[in-house]
Formats: sequence, structure tokens, C-alpha cells
Amino acid sequence: MVSIGGSSDGRSDGHPGTGTHAAPGEARAATEVPVVAEGRPQSWIRSLRWVRADAGVAGELAKRSVGELIAMALGDDDPDGPARWNAVDALHARGDLETFTEARRLCASDSGVERVLGVDILGELGTPHRPFLDKSLSVLRYLAAADDDVRVLHAVLIAFGHLRDQRALPSVIQLSTHPDPTVRYGAAYALSHVLGRPADPAGLAALRRLARDEDEDVADWAALGLILP
Repeated sequence: MVSIGGSSDGRSDGHPGTGTHAAPGEARAATEVPVVAEGRPQSWIRSLRWVRADAGVAGELAKRSVGELIAMALGDDDPDGPARWNAVDALHARGDLETFTEARRLCASDSGVERVLGVDILGELGTPHRPFLDKSLSVLRYLAAADDDVRVLHAVLIAFGHLRDQRALPSVIQLSTHPDPTVRYGAAYALSHVLGRPADPAGLAALRRLARDEDEDVADWAALGLILP
């Protein structure tokens, strides 16, 4: 399967990050960000969100059909490109059955690019009300167990983090031991969002283990998850 997609922000080695962006020239966070020796930030603070389209662009995109928005997203060769994420943001805002159905179809595609897009849509579909939370979790948990594309697994874990539902915890714990650091990085991001209150002991143990990971970026994200609410 083709392994393309996801965000490279947040990692110092070009691997996918958490799918969160700061605006150009904008301070990334008030909290100090861990920095590697070369001076590059190893991770974004979790509260940062994608830069939203301005009102004019958002208004125009709201007039587009689901099919047009999906074609727009797939037509952007840059997985972090503004065209892709403006389209995904518009799909999130729709939050309707048609959008969910198309996202679910993408998640069943033979193309890794399309599966990543489907996952990215499901991760914040209909925010903040999330009318398809249960159905989205079902699709994402299936992919977490059955997909072997690192980029898809990473996207699934970031989606779990966005959804903040403790039912995703078993899937996240399972992927936290994945041999690829890109997947473990996604697990480090997701874990603190799905631990529950009080924190699940097995999930907390997985997060503490990732805080000692041999990959510095994975370890840093897990450490942030341990200290930030």
C-alpha cells in the first residue's frame, strides 16, 4: 500500500506530527517547548489547532459539495497544504451524514492517501457536537487493528486524540508498542487525551513507558502528556 499523508509538523526528523499548526509569525505556545540541540522544536504544545480559513474562504468552501471538497483535498500534493486542510475543515464543519458516509468510504479505500484523508475527516467531524462519534470510533478502531500503513495508523491515533474518548484507549495502548516511531509518536499524543479521569492504570503505564522511548520526539510528547492537563 502507498504510505503517503499526515503532517510532518512536530517532529524534528520529518516524520508525521500531530496535525496542528501555528499561524505564520504566531507564537507557538506560552509554555516552553522542548528543543533539540540544533534548535528545532521537537513538538507542538497540544492545545494548538490548525489555522482556520478566513471568513471569505470558509464561506466559499461552505458552498462546495462533499465530493468537490474531497477532490480539493486529494488534489493538494502537500499533506500539510492549505488547500487540503481548508477543505478538510469545511468537511468537519458540515458534520452531516453525507460527509460521514464519504469519509467511511475513504477509510475503506485501497489507497493509503485516501484512507488518511478519511481518518482526518472523522477525527473532528461535526466538532464540537460530534454526531457520529460512536460510528467514527468503530471505523477508527477497525483501522487501528487491521491497517498496516504507518501513515494511516499515525492519522488514526491523532484522530483518537481529537475525539478524546476513553473507548479508544485499548487501541492506543496496543499501538504504543509499534516498532515504527511514527506510530509510537501518535500514541504518545493520543494517550493523555483518552486516559480518562481518574487515569486508567494501564494507559498511564504505557504513557510512562513512552516517556522513556529511545526516540526523543516520542519521549518528549509522552513527557508532556504526563505533566500537562
